[in-house]
Amino acid sequence: MQIAFLVAPEGVEQVELTEPWQAVLNSGDVPQLVSTRSGRIQAYHHLDKADTFQVDRTVGATEVTEYGGLVLPGGVANPDALRMDKDAVAFVRGFFERGRPVAAICHAPWTLIEADVVRGRTLTSWPSLRTDIRNAGGTWVDEQVKVCTAGHNTLITSRKPGDLKAFCATFVSEFAQAGRAA
Repeated sequence: MQIAFLVAPEGVEQVELTEPWQAVLNSGDVPQLVSTRSGRIQAYHHLDKADTFQVDRTVGATEVTEYGGLVLPGGVANPDALRMDKDAVAFVRGFFERGRPVAAICHAPWTLIEADVVRGRTLTSWPSLRTDIRNAGGTWVDEQVKVCTAGHNTLITSRKPGDLKAFCATFVSEFAQAGRAA
């Protein structure tokens, strides 16, 4: 199963990209780096530049139907840039419309909010997004990992890099279940 990792050209928190990426590889699935521009994306360790990563596909040149699931890594600048890109927002919304699982960590729910897919859902995030999630019609909880099945798809969320081990184990399991059900 191919899993899309959607990131902006700059600003993704590196560990929130690399650890879930490795978890997908370890599960036997195929991760693909999708971004709003081709070339390489610049990852960060908090506010410091980290490594760069080659983009596999641009969001405008791929389809939701090519993927069994979507992972949205965080970083403050990453989802802020994604929510300003109409193709990225439509790509995210497409996973919800087609009932495909989505996993988001830290600040990534900002993109979910822009896609208008948190209404009626329960999720977690970095604590500063609590009010944004509530204002968008979602219910925010302070939990290491939250799995919400209240919509057409499964939504897995986590708060921060310290939750990555549990986040990765949970979304890999949920994606596998969704893949078997498809």
